[in-house]
Amino acid sequence: MSTAREKSATVEARVVSADGTEIAFEQSGRGPAVVLVASALADRSDTAKLAALLTPHFTVINYDRRGRGASGDADAYAPDREIEDIAALVEHVGGSASLFGSSSGAVLALRAAAAGVGVDRLALYEPPFVVAKGDDGPPEDLARQITGLLAEGRRSDAVKYFMTKVQGMPGIAVFFMKLMPKMWAGLTELAGTLPYDIAVMGDTQQGKPLDAGEWKGVHVPTRVLTGGKSPAAFQRAALAVTEVLPQADHRTLPGLNHGAVVMAPKKIAPQIIEFIKG
Repeated sequence: MSTAREKSATVEARVVSADGTEIAFEQSGRGPAVVLVASALADRSDTAKLAALLTPHFTVINYDRRGRGASGDADAYAPDREIEDIAALVEHVGGSASLFGSSSGAVLALRAAAAGVGVDRLALYEPPFVVAKGDDGPPEDLARQITGLLAEGRRSDAVKYFMTKVQGMPGIAVFFMKLMPKMWAGLTELAGTLPYDIAVMGDTQQGKPLDAGEWKGVHVPTRVLTGGKSPAAFQRAALAVTEVLPQADHRTLPGLNHGAVVMAPKKIAPQIIEFIKG
């Protein structure tokens, strides 16, 4: 079920997921469908520039993951619910689509394909798997720490903890981000969904090889992109994906880092276009 709100080049609409949750999205363009899956602490505004660059080539679905932006949520969370959200969006565009995901959104896209959603191709930017013992992973009690801070209403502290302990951002950088009230307010508004991304990652950040059996349902062509300025752990993670998937390859994009989808979409878009067009 979907209901368009307005008729324009970009149409705002909603689909109803399997559990009854409404998922809001923007649809633009024509041609093969591509669904954009955002990362942690992000909603569709973060992928809006990328969506605009892809629109001349594809039917682009830029959506708010549940609990974010204009999308609804449910009392209980499981990654399966987000897979069902993607399935509802794919059904809306005819039953098959390519997926582009970044960071934990890339892992969610992989999980959707593994679960049998009608995925044509997967384009992934820096899935944050931790596959080598020497690579820094998140704290073992990450979920407990984040859940505890949120339970105490300390949303700002939860964002700071995630940025410093998981994303490796220097504390001084977070300090300056907090001096931008509008930006920080947007991040703290999304803090409640941090446990969702932690659940999506599961046990894939413990410094051990990927479990091939977990991804055996992924049979579609897959391209993993990494930034040349990102830590080497992302390169190792990308290569690990190519080793467990039968149709995966890896490209490194010079000069980019983990925030490239938001900061440098003009360098990401051509890679997606070339790959999905085949």
